[in-house]
This record gives sequence, C-alpha cells and structure tokens, in this order.
Amino acid sequence: MSDAAAGGVIAAQLAGRTRDLGGFEVRRVLPAHERQRVGPFIFFDHFGPVAFGPGQGMDVRPHPHIGLATVTYLFEGEIVHRDSLGSHQPIRPGDVNWMVAGQGIVHSERTSADVRARGGGVHGLQCWVALPTDAEEVAPRFEHHDQASLPVVRRPGATLRIIAGSAYGHTAPAGVLSPTLYVDVELAAGASVPVDGEHEERAVYVVSGTVRCDEQPLSPGVMALLNPGAVATLAAETPARLMLIGGAALAGARHIEWNFVSSSRERIERAKADWRERRFPTVPGDDKERIPLPGE
Repeated sequence: MSDAAAGGVIAAQLAGRTRDLGGFEVRRVLPAHERQRVGPFIFFDHFGPVAFGPGQGMDVRPHPHIGLATVTYLFEGEIVHRDSLGSHQPIRPGDVNWMVAGQGIVHSERTSADVRARGGGVHGLQCWVALPTDAEEVAPRFEHHDQASLPVVRRPGATLRIIAGSAYGHTAPAGVLSPTLYVDVELAAGASVPVDGEHEERAVYVVSGTVRCDEQPLSPGVMALLNPGAVATLAAETPARLMLIGGAALAGARHIEWNFVSSSRERIERAKADWRERRFPTVPGDDKERIPLPGE
C-alpha cells in the first residue's frame, strides 16, 4: 500500500494477494489489512484467467452465507450457479448473478458437464457486498441479469457497463440494498474516462492494461482508493479493462469469518453452529457434497 500526497486524487493503492482455491489462483484485494470495505464492498476476488483441460473444471461445493450479497461477473467462460432456493443458472461473460444471502442461503458454483467435457477457460470477479444492519436478516433471493439488460454508456474509445447500482446517469437492474457503484470499463489505448464524486467511497481496480489516474500509473492487479469527492480522470496507455467499485459507507463495524458477514459476532457463531449441525437448507440437484466448516 502506498499513500498519495495529501489532497491528491488517490488516497492509497492496494495490491491483490494471491490465494490458491483448489487448483486455480485468485487475487484477493478486499478485505485488506489497510482497508476492509469500499462502500458496501467487503470482499473482492479476481480469479483467472485459467484454462481447464478436458475433464477439468471448477467445483466450489455447496457452502453457506449470511449477511451479504454476492455478485459474480465473468470476462470469459461459464459457471453454473445452484442455490438452496432452487435456482439453477449458468452465468456467461457480461451477465450478472446477484445473490442476497440475508438470513442465510447455500450455493454451489461448478463447471457445466458439457464445458467440462471439452475443456475451457474462466476469468472473472466475485465480490461480496455487506448489507445495511437493518437488512442483514432479509429473506434470501437470487437474481440473474443477462448482458443485454445492463445499461451501457459509450464514449470515444470507452465502453462502460453498469453492473450494479448507479453511475453515469444510469441504474443497473440488480436489487441493491444501499447506494452502490460497480462499473466495467473497457478503454482503447489513448482513451480516457472521468470518475465523478457522486458516490461517497470509490476505488478503481485494474484488470488488464496500463492506465494513469491523474498521471499516476496504475498496474494490473492493483486497486486505487480515491479520495472522497475528488474528480479523477482514468487514461489508458494500452488497451485496458478497469472496474469501478464503491458506494455509500455502511454504518457500524462488520465481522467476517469464513463465508459469513455480520455486524454481530454472536450471529456468526450461530451461523457456524447451524452449518455444523446441518440446519441450513440443502441445494436441490447438488446435495451430495458440502464444504465443511473450517476445523470440522
């Protein structure tokens, strides 16, 4: 993490840490020691690109969540989502899977049988969005929004797709529970795009390419935290892909343990006991396996 000069556009830069998740690597940026959240975003994983040979694939077995929403977004490949509500939904590049865990949900993410048979790659992002305290125990729900339903803003050399929340005068269809900023930005070499101060907290994550934020270079795998209210200009030196994230800061602390997020440590302990004692619902069509509680 490096601090910018006082009064600059960039408050700090966070580098993703590499983690191995059962055969493929992810770069985890949030939560970080220096910063837990940006707006409601409390978890930010960049996975891939990874190539699976024939017979190989992703197998994230059924596991539980409480107190958060997950948002999955792909650049390449396909993942099949199933959950304890009975949802069964493939997600493909440009689509959005938005799952509100609330009081509790179980889901799995796997490579489909046909993709597994021929082999293929996967590349994308999974984020967790913490919920406001008065919404932590809402009923769970799942939403799928295909690429065609997402607002797109086009500027010279730039394509901006609004994934969740509001930006650039448009609002995405995902049912967010607090003000949210989540935008996929594709820039041609030499193109630029402004980032205004509409949202209280904002950050820029570089997926690929080389960009400058008000003349300060940003490298792939780095998240730049922007100072509140500062208007930034992102300029691409090479073809680049960026993600804008943020929104309103949530009131109060949030605790994270395993797959659980809550303002209450006691609530997390109850969720752990519920998973250990198999009181969470199962996933129809994927109820033969489960990820055990750490230490179980």
